[in-house]
Order: sequence, then structure tokens, then C-alpha cells
Amino acid sequence: MDTASLPAPPPEQKSAVRKSAVAFIFVTVALDMLAVGMIAPVLPGLVNQFLGGNTSQAAEMYGLFGTAWGIMQFFVSPILGSLSDRFGRRPVILLSNLGLGLDYFVMALAPTLPWLFVGRVISGATSASIPTAFAYIADVTPPEKRAGSFGLISAAFGLGFIVGPAFGGLLGHYNPRLPFWIAGALSLLNACYGLFVLPESLPLDRRAPFSWKRANPVGSLKLLSTSKELLILAVTLFLGYLAQQVLPSIWVLYSQYRFQWDDRMVGISLAAVGLGSAIVGAALTKPITKRLGDRISLYVGLVFGTLGFLCYGLAEVPWLFWAGIPVMGLWSLAGPVAQGLMTRRVAPNAQGQLQGAITGLRSITGLVGPALFTFSFSAAIKPENTVHIPGMPFFLSAGLLFISLLLATRVQYEQK
Repeated sequence: MDTASLPAPPPEQKSAVRKSAVAFIFVTVALDMLAVGMIAPVLPGLVNQFLGGNTSQAAEMYGLFGTAWGIMQFFVSPILGSLSDRFGRRPVILLSNLGLGLDYFVMALAPTLPWLFVGRVISGATSASIPTAFAYIADVTPPEKRAGSFGLISAAFGLGFIVGPAFGGLLGHYNPRLPFWIAGALSLLNACYGLFVLPESLPLDRRAPFSWKRANPVGSLKLLSTSKELLILAVTLFLGYLAQQVLPSIWVLYSQYRFQWDDRMVGISLAAVGLGSAIVGAALTKPITKRLGDRISLYVGLVFGTLGFLCYGLAEVPWLFWAGIPVMGLWSLAGPVAQGLMTRRVAPNAQGQLQGAITGLRSITGLVGPALFTFSFSAAIKPENTVHIPGMPFFLSAGLLFISLLLATRVQYEQK
């Protein structure tokens, strides 16, 4: 039989393949974030334990752990992204999951603080496969549907950060090293699952030669300046990532200072933030972008994010702070839409490089954001001040999102 005369697969079959691939990436990212979230509540205590209970010294050392992790993300993400453009998405994702799982076992066995630090550095490199997962989504999803698929992956982030810290805290109550063992097992299980389930998404004819010029962080970021609109979208995304750094940097300090919340209430409020993000990403991004189009959806996300931060900063009573959480949840529309728009402005064989560059932007904000917001909070509540403005970090974030909204109006959008 002449295979050339065979009919092409029906659209329904292509759609089913795409949905199954997106579902796998959702599971991959959710398990990765679950593993990361599980060790979050126990790692500071383990560092403190190695330092003999010196909390002040432990706080400084934990800050170095975070900086080292961010530096590895910044340097390794574009390398993995470019490698995935050359060799395909599948091997990069599987090897990263394998490496992350083995590294968690190393951290579980760490007999000294330097050993634990090295493990954290390695985890920063091996967990840098997230941009490859986003590139996989760009490969298998039509441009007009990418915002919805990216929203689903953002929901996986939220899901992992809701369940992970709670589960990790429960396990850590019995043994502070137990979450590392479970996180390692989850990552290895993820690698095995992908080995048998995950197909390659990047055809040979769409691959690009590996080049250190494109793979180094500076070279990767240069991609974002290849067009005016891509650069505007990149700055819009960067400002959003920078504003987001206020949440892990200030949330606990702010809520304890202003409302005298205990650890239980802080944990519940953080879970509510993650839940709101997950709901918007999984259930609302796709229908909203389909109905409103990319331009209005991006504006809506940035407007609600700005209003949410203002609610947090103005909240003198807990109910207003709680009211800001669902408002802030709709901000989760903006990131997937901006990423979807950016994927349309680069070639198919540069999607990995693009996602590596985007992760590089996020890594930069992780290096500068914590200091920006913690120091502004400290300056705003000094006892000698005539006026105390504890919400100052949230007002800064609102300002950053407002600037990003103004920038977003400069982008040319396709007709809905």
C-alpha cells in the first residue's frame, strides 16, 4: 500500500496526543515542585542543627544556600535549554529527574554542613530542567493554545507548593532527613515514569546545533533583545518575577508583625495563596484567554496583581489581607499569557533557549529581590521613624506591576 496516500491523523487524535503530553509534563513539574516543597520546611532546621542551634548564624548560612541555588539556576538553565534544542527535550528532562533524585539522597546522608551545601548546589543545577518542560509544551501546543497549557503548568507549581511544605513538615516532625528520602524517591519515580511514557517532542529537522554562545547566560539573554516586542514582554515578565519575590521574602515577617499570626495561621495563608494560583492556572486561564484574547487577559492579570498587592500593603486588619488573596490569584493569568506570546516570536528550534532565558530572568530576581524587600520592610518599621509603613514592600511590588502593565500596552497583539 502507498503510505503517502494514507490520510493524515484526524485533529481529534492529534489533540489527544497533545493532551497526554501536557498531562505528563504537568505530573513531572508537580512532582518536582512537591519534592522541592517537601524539603523547604526542614532544610533551615537542618542547617541550624549543624551549627549547634545558633539561629543568627544559621540564617546567614541559609541565605548563602539560597544564593548558591539561584546562581546555579542562572548558569545551568540556559545550558539545559540549549542542550534540549540540540538533543531533544526527553533526555534532558529524564536525566535532570534522575540527577535530582540521586542528589536528594546525598543530602539525606550529608554528615557535615559543607556536604549539605554541595548537595544544595547540585540540586540547583538538576532542578533547572523546568525551562525544558516549558519548551516541550511549546513544541506540542499550537501558538493560540499555549497560554492555557502554560497556565496548567503554573497550576502544577502551585499544587506542589501547597502539598509539599505541609507533607514535608509532617515528615520532618519525625525525622528531619526523611523528607529528603521521600523527595529523592519521587524524583526517581518521575524519571522511571517518563522513561516509559514520555515521547520526544522536538523532531530532528527542528533541532539547532549546540553553541556556548547561545548557552551561556548572557548569550541566552541576548535572544530576548532580538526584537522590540520580545524585549518588552521579557521586561514585563521580569518585573512580575521581581514583584513575586516579596511573597517568600516578607510574608511570614509581615503577617507576624502586623497580625501576630502563629506558624499555623501563616501556613494556612500560604496554602491559600498557592491554592488560588493553582485554581486560576488549571481551570480559568484557558477559558479566559479563549474568551478575552491574549491582550485583555494579560491586562486583567496585571491589574488584579497590582490590586492584590495594594490590599496586602493597606491591610490593617486580617480580613482585608485575606481578601487580597483571591484578588491576587487572578494575577496568575499574566505569566502564562506573556510566555505564550514570547514563544510566538522565536523560531521552533530556539524554544529551549527562550525558556532558559526566561528562567535566567527569574533567577536574577531571586538574587536581588529578597534584599530589596527585606531591607525596605526593615526601613519602614524602624522604631525611630515618625511614620511606620509596614506595607512598603507590597507597595513596591504594586508599583512594579503597574509599570509592567504600562509596558504591556506597547506590545502589538494579533487579532482575537
